[in-house]
Amino acid sequence: MWIAAAVASALFAGLTSILAKCGIRNTDSDVATAIRTLVVLVFAWVMALITVPDVPAALGAISARSYVFLALSGLATGGSWICYFKALSVGDVNKVVPIDKSSAALSTLLAIVLFGETSHLAVKLVATVAILAGTLMMIERREQTGEAVSGTGWLVPAVLSAVFAALTSILAKVGIEGVDSNLATALRTCVVLVMAWLIVAGRGKLPLVRETSGRELAFLVASGLATGASWLCYYYAVQTGQVSVVVQLDKLSILVSIAFSRLAFGERLSRRAAVGLAVIVLATAAMAAWA
Repeated sequence: MWIAAAVASALFAGLTSILAKCGIRNTDSDVATAIRTLVVLVFAWVMALITVPDVPAALGAISARSYVFLALSGLATGGSWICYFKALSVGDVNKVVPIDKSSAALSTLLAIVLFGETSHLAVKLVATVAILAGTLMMIERREQTGEAVSGTGWLVPAVLSAVFAALTSILAKVGIEGVDSNLATALRTCVVLVMAWLIVAGRGKLPLVRETSGRELAFLVASGLATGASWLCYYYAVQTGQVSVVVQLDKLSILVSIAFSRLAFGERLSRRAAVGLAVIVLATAAMAAWA
């Protein structure tokens, strides 16, 4: 079940990237993150209320340690989102997504060290190296016919997004021990929401919220719903399965993102990038097969 949940998480996460890209063509990336977080928060709490019989009692039963790690995980998620959507707003999906997905390699190494997930260690290490190699092949600087090559302003936020995303998985694994995964998702989203709106307010961007077009708002709402569904599946998988495998399967959302980026934005993969993608997929499949 946890492998199926991780695959479902990847599907929804892939849709998230494309819907978000459509929603930030003219909307500020910080504002877009804050709006999406509102949608995810509502979605997460609705699911928690449906699946948890007695929410007040469940909240009271959560240890202080779990609250701390869930809060830290939420802060890491907020940092990852802010950097990720900043990168998406200025870079191609085909460039940003592979960098973001490289967080899986760091998450795997941390899970091996911190949680002792050493079963089939050789396979995991070889697969992790292959995934990193495939990622490097996909982030080449490529020419596009009739278009100027985009700058590298997307690179730093994309790398930071990957680092924060890796920390998110590890911190969440600790925080959701003995906690319903849906309730944990809802609690984490509260932290992300506060962080996102504080950044919007602190940077003086609140007036920009009213300037968001109806079309882009619709895409941001759809992206938020996809994110909420992805999170519910992902944290169920993290809670019940091996983090080192879950994070790799979740990152297969790159297939969905790239497929839709070709259809929606006409972004093509070079031969080198396509080979890199194949390496990532095969390495991830090998790791899942040996889970």
